[in-house]
Amino acid sequence: MTGFARALPFGATPLDGERARFRLWAPAQPGVTLEVEGCAPRPMTPVGDGWFETVAEAAPGASYLFRLASGQRVPDPAARAQSGDVHGPSLVIDAKAYVWRHAGWRGRPWRETVLYELHVGSLGGFAGVEADLGRLADLGITAIELMPVADFPGARNWGYDGVLPFAPDRAYGTPDELKRLIDSAHGLGLMVFLDVVYNHFGPDGNHLASYAPQFFRSDIATPWGPAIDFRQPQVRRFFVENALYWLMEYRFDGLRFDAVHAIHDQAWIDELGAEIRRTVEPGRHVHLVLEHDENDASHLRRGFDAQWNDDAHHVVHVLLTGETDGYYADYATDPAIRLARCLAEGFAYQGEPSRHRQGRPRGAPSTGLPPTAFVFFLQNHDQIGNRPFGDRLAALADPQALRAAMAMQLLCPHIPLLFMGEEFAVRTPFQFFTDFHGELATAVREGRRREFASFAGFAHDAIPDPNAPETFERSRPPRSGDDAFCRTLLQLRRQAIVPRLDGACAVSAVAIGRAAVLAQWRMGDGAMLSIATNLDGAACPFADPPGAPLFQTPDDAVRGGMLAARGTAVFLETR
Repeated sequence: MTGFARALPFGATPLDGERARFRLWAPAQPGVTLEVEGCAPRPMTPVGDGWFETVAEAAPGASYLFRLASGQRVPDPAARAQSGDVHGPSLVIDAKAYVWRHAGWRGRPWRETVLYELHVGSLGGFAGVEADLGRLADLGITAIELMPVADFPGARNWGYDGVLPFAPDRAYGTPDELKRLIDSAHGLGLMVFLDVVYNHFGPDGNHLASYAPQFFRSDIATPWGPAIDFRQPQVRRFFVENALYWLMEYRFDGLRFDAVHAIHDQAWIDELGAEIRRTVEPGRHVHLVLEHDENDASHLRRGFDAQWNDDAHHVVHVLLTGETDGYYADYATDPAIRLARCLAEGFAYQGEPSRHRQGRPRGAPSTGLPPTAFVFFLQNHDQIGNRPFGDRLAALADPQALRAAMAMQLLCPHIPLLFMGEEFAVRTPFQFFTDFHGELATAVREGRRREFASFAGFAHDAIPDPNAPETFERSRPPRSGDDAFCRTLLQLRRQAIVPRLDGACAVSAVAIGRAAVLAQWRMGDGAMLSIATNLDGAACPFADPPGAPLFQTPDDAVRGGMLAARGTAVFLETR
């Protein structure tokens, strides 16, 4: 089948193989001129509400720019691809040119999801990720989640400095290469999720303020600059179309929405979810996942499948490492009780005052939501890369304790997420990297070092320079290693947990030791799942719950009425 194309109300739309329609919102400009390579400049026609449009000779592959009244040339903010970097010409793309091999793919149910977050650039671009798909499917992964791919300045970036949200970054590959990656994943039964950023633009290459300052608010600042103004209907439509574009034209199976707490119009988030649900073809499994630092559970009752559970990560991290700096201070007191609440109810903070937030309440009630409404991770790009040296848990925690935590994570009814390399317990760091130059490079490097200036033991000059190529090279994970432990857990999850997930609900979760919990869930088929985890260095008393042992680490985790130090035991009572 030939390609899927989303009919965008802006940007460049091919018409008949030789011409294209161009449309730009530039409300601050008296006029805009289209410049297509090899053609005479063509003034665009104002059509009201700040829109300019024209039809011009421009076959697929043609490069173009918009020239403002000041003479400044800018790329298309809705470009499907760039001919070079973010400041250069955009390309006319025929979205229908790619021939799909698995056009009938309809996705997989949410209960089957095992997410694997990865950074495309560190794995060799779209082609490099595609080459690893077979291994991941064989391991038991069911969905890969790409960190943002929207065009960013330079050749290296986490992706959160993107400025052209419709254009896959050229450093990773072409639009058709991204489609081939997704197509190949579908052929192996893998879903593909994309991390999208709708709360800010990067600091280099965003020209919107030159011709559409109304895109931003002058009264609200963010750490990344002026806030995006979602009060404007054109702005709302821009991002709604972006989400639909990735889901419909590229056939992504899900989106992860970055830091939506930084979007000041929270009602728009629910509008976005509702429109996606109305638009996606019936019968497709499309999944929507939020990151929301305020623990706002309300969106999970309005069309979103799940939310990243930072609370669960933070409290497990405290139990594994003993760290209590920064936001970990909120989990230093009674961590086992807080972990139990995460397992039973989702969030540890559901409106209680936060020490890290100077006593301000954090969160909203999450009780009553299904366990699959929460994405449970021990590591992710943020929690590793935002450390001074990007060190992973394998370099920080006791290996047996880390195995016990992984067993709890992968066998509980929450949706698990692994970060690339975690299946091998790699010690390779994942550091913060960019490819800025000049004053911006200096500001990012020095800002990063100031950020950790108050942390004990971190010399100013020792913090890696984000712009140094070797910082990126150090962050490439190995592609092989001992994954037997992870493989065993994922096989057990697929066989014993996933078939019972629909309708599962928590029964109880309690602390049974200083760093030990026992959680129980009534599964959808009536079975009782019990997980006991002890991350302490000493054994704790433990009375066997009902059911037969399903898994233990170490093999004798339960013995003589005790749960071993750094052990996890899983029991399943079936009906």
